[in-house]
Amino acid sequence: MEIVILTALGVGGATVFGAIIGFIFKDVSHKFTDIVLGFAAGIMLCAAMSGLIMPAVDFAVESTSGWVAILTVISGILVGAIVLSLIDKLSPRFCVPCKSESENTATRESRERVMLFVMAIAIHNLPEGIATGVGFGSENMGAAFTIALGIALQNIPEGMVIISPMLCSGASKRKTLLIAVLTGVIEIVGTFIGYFAVNLSRTILPFALAFAGGTMLYVICEEMIPETHENGRGRRATYALLLGFCLMMTVNFFLS
Repeated sequence: MEIVILTALGVGGATVFGAIIGFIFKDVSHKFTDIVLGFAAGIMLCAAMSGLIMPAVDFAVESTSGWVAILTVISGILVGAIVLSLIDKLSPRFCVPCKSESENTATRESRERVMLFVMAIAIHNLPEGIATGVGFGSENMGAAFTIALGIALQNIPEGMVIISPMLCSGASKRKTLLIAVLTGVIEIVGTFIGYFAVNLSRTILPFALAFAGGTMLYVICEEMIPETHENGRGRRATYALLLGFCLMMTVNFFLS
């Protein structure tokens, strides 16, 4: 349990760490964030497959057989993706202002829009935390740490890019940092929800693992990869993704 607590704090704290970097280095290049996001996407892709979806298949085969096991995993993946798709539709999307747009954006954005912005990030952080908790609930520590590492790496650039819109909307540095902390806390809460849900009922473990894998695949395909290709540097991000995937595949090999 202590490991779960420390990992939850680390995953949630990664957003705060990214926010601190955003305060210190206000002009972080898109090239850097694209490469980091691509690398994190590769880690998360490997984690989703080796740490969530394939174990879900194994657990499903143990408890059921044939088509029932496969359909359980497929339904979990699809439901996870559909849930995040619905969250995307219900949550507002905001563009991070570039330096030349900062003054105009500051005059347009209200405090209400900032709160919606925070809510959107917090809502997206909850299923990511659940995925981390479910990974630990499977009792495969190697896979769980891989999942947590991938999500934590993704949270760092996320924390970096949320600083500018909040400061431009008139929020103080103290309030901006507090908001970043709260978004990280949401992820910590999600970690414990996933962990205890799986431990309370082991029968839902195959579906829960597949559900978490589906949410991670959705984030990678819908948000992370498109984000890294928006600025004309998709090739660097692609190689970073492959490097992250290969690194985690190697780590899983030695941990298994």
